[in-house]
Amino acid sequence: MMCGKTVIVTGANSGIGRATAAELLKMQARVIMACRDPRRAEEAAEHVRQEAGLQPGGQVVVKVLDLASLKSVRGFCEEIIKEEPRIDVLINNAGVYQCPYSKTEDGFEMQFGVNHLGHFLLTCLLLDLLKKSAPSRIIMVSSKLYKCGEINFEDLNSEQSYDKAFAYGRSKLANLLFTLELAKRLEDSGVTVNALMPGIVRTNLGRHVHIPLLAKPLFSLISWAFFKTPLEGAQTSIYLACSSDVEGVQGKCFADCKEEELLPKATDEEVATKLWDISEIMVGLTT
Repeated sequence: MMCGKTVIVTGANSGIGRATAAELLKMQARVIMACRDPRRAEEAAEHVRQEAGLQPGGQVVVKVLDLASLKSVRGFCEEIIKEEPRIDVLINNAGVYQCPYSKTEDGFEMQFGVNHLGHFLLTCLLLDLLKKSAPSRIIMVSSKLYKCGEINFEDLNSEQSYDKAFAYGRSKLANLLFTLELAKRLEDSGVTVNALMPGIVRTNLGRHVHIPLLAKPLFSLISWAFFKTPLEGAQTSIYLACSSDVEGVQGKCFADCKEEELLPKATDEEVATKLWDISEIMVGLTT
């Protein structure tokens, strides 16, 4: 049971995030739904409460967090540190998927900015509180599409060329490298960090993917037949948040609640350290 435990879920207003929040609430956790759009978040919170039913220890709190704005990330963290005595689990779940080229408020390519840099800053700013709450857990939602990505330090912002699928793959590879480096830095702190790949899930994440009109009915049929529901997609997030099986497990990646073997590019310690150093500069954590 998660009674008495506080969990932050980013992007909890839809898809896997919302399913994760509802399941954790059923386990009587205090769930902080960190979402960009307050109106949609409140609607989602209501849905989550209804789905979970009345739980004596459970609670849902909605907080505004826009990962495309470093200012919003800093404001969110200040509020959490001021108001929350502890954080037991941080689930970095939010993501943008294959969107047309655009930039965050701070001028970063949107997918790299939200999926990696926003979560990087969020995690770094909450680390002290997570350490004080130890044993605590950090969970990174990555994707098998990391295989399509490369970390090109000469063009992290996709200014020389932009391919939305490659850019998404890069951001998800960055999640895995961040997990690798963070695990090294959290050694003996009582805080663990692990990543996961939820598989192909029926969510609105694919809204930017162009499907020809005539193919849409077929695509719908295929997605209902073969894609996971958000609840099925959320199972590994929930497992990593709650299970005693992964107590003390550090720097691994999971799929379907089992450890997943990664390609060498996702376990390259040199690249992971360099990405960390550059990410710190990009988000203004070093002067």
